[in-house]
Amino acid sequence: MSPSNWLVSVPTNAYKEGYNMKFETNWKPDRQSGIPLYRQIAEYMRDKIIGGEWPPGSRIPTERSIAQAFEVNRSTVVQAFAELTAEGMIEGKSGSGTLVTHAIENRDIPKLPDWESYVKTGTHKPNHRTIQDINHAEFLPNIIRLGTGEPSPDLFPQTLGPILQELPAQMKHFGYTEPRGLYELREQISRHMGRYGVKVSPDSVLIVSGGLQALQLIALGLLKNGSTVLAESPSYLQSLQVFQSAGMSLTALPMDADGVDMATLEQYARSGRGTFLYTIPSFHNPTGIVMSEQRRQEIYKLGMQYKLPIIEDDAYRDLWLDEPSPPPIKALDQNGLVLYIGSMSKSLSPGLRIGWVIGPEQVIHRLADVKMQSDYGASTLSQWTVMHFLKQGLYEEHLVSLRKELKIRRAYMLQLLEHHLRAKATWHIPTGGFYIWLRLNGDQAIPSLFEAALKEGVLLNPGYLYDKTDQNHLRLSYSYASLEQMEKGICLLAELIQVD
Repeated sequence: MSPSNWLVSVPTNAYKEGYNMKFETNWKPDRQSGIPLYRQIAEYMRDKIIGGEWPPGSRIPTERSIAQAFEVNRSTVVQAFAELTAEGMIEGKSGSGTLVTHAIENRDIPKLPDWESYVKTGTHKPNHRTIQDINHAEFLPNIIRLGTGEPSPDLFPQTLGPILQELPAQMKHFGYTEPRGLYELREQISRHMGRYGVKVSPDSVLIVSGGLQALQLIALGLLKNGSTVLAESPSYLQSLQVFQSAGMSLTALPMDADGVDMATLEQYARSGRGTFLYTIPSFHNPTGIVMSEQRRQEIYKLGMQYKLPIIEDDAYRDLWLDEPSPPPIKALDQNGLVLYIGSMSKSLSPGLRIGWVIGPEQVIHRLADVKMQSDYGASTLSQWTVMHFLKQGLYEEHLVSLRKELKIRRAYMLQLLEHHLRAKATWHIPTGGFYIWLRLNGDQAIPSLFEAALKEGVLLNPGYLYDKTDQNHLRLSYSYASLEQMEKGICLLAELIQVD
């Protein structure tokens, strides 16, 4: 296979996961209104049914999930259900839960599409239930986010404000940009990557809405159904459904202290059982491992030997705390073997949704075409913002202060772990990035630990999200929670962990 071809057809072992219904709402009953809580909840549900948000024949959320969302006793929800049942709006079905009836206010409504069956059979697989829980819980008030992989709002640069105020006078247009993204931004990214030894022209840079979209475009635009993705284990990629939803399978490769295990990688590459290799060489998510320079060279040489393309996800490169990581694998590439993914989500602001892909021009044009079919380009405002941030030298200034703050947070979390979890877990000191890969001693029911912590207002990232077989690890992050929250969260975690 030629590196510029990027297409192979091999058997797939994509796994199936059932649909998990999730109840999410920002509405809460008003405890000061004088109206009984159950009646407020019944009225909320009644509006959902009459308005068609819960159509006839659809299954409604469980009593337990509604009670949790509204922070009321389950008995309160039972009363609301009883009122709606008496009105003929809902009915319990054995084995099917509670359904909206087809007769409301004496009006016979014809049977409508079974939306639940559509939801279950969509081609894009649902997130793992734990990830759905995390995505919901991250926005609950007062939650302590010990696993969140993004910078705290306290770490956003203050200089973003003045840039946004100045932009209206500096932006040349507010319309769509060309398919590859704003040319001025691609120029700045070209210069930025030159600092790391990656020589690339703006023509071979594609602006994307974050690193995740880069992976989606690669799956949709370059790979065939049945492709096999080789990836480190554990890996951020294991927590995503983007490739499995496109009919591809993931093959896990073990890691050592220097990165992906070369013997296993060569075995798969030699046999042709890999379409491409996905790797996070700098401050790996979730382990924090930094791939050695020698291992990067070995991987590149192996890729060339077996014509195995490489996807290098370098989202954490700028977040070194002790010393910079070795140059990107892409810096070795003079043959178009490596697709490089960079992002501003971890270092500048996740809400800007700006990342980039670097690769052969023909690949970039293909991905740009797919992107235009999906969203017609990343936010023009965000692109101009990042362009000016880079052009004015503010990004490098921001990184200095960001590293200083992350060092403080890392040191404090390590201190808390040493004090509270020394007898219950082991860990390595990360040299950059956001994460501490915590290994619990002995046997511990990680799903139960996740649920127990969440009930106490502490949100964790279990290791099984990054390796389905992992029941020993937690991914802790020192980038989001405040020092006070870290202390409270780690103390609670120490109380909940029960190891032999």
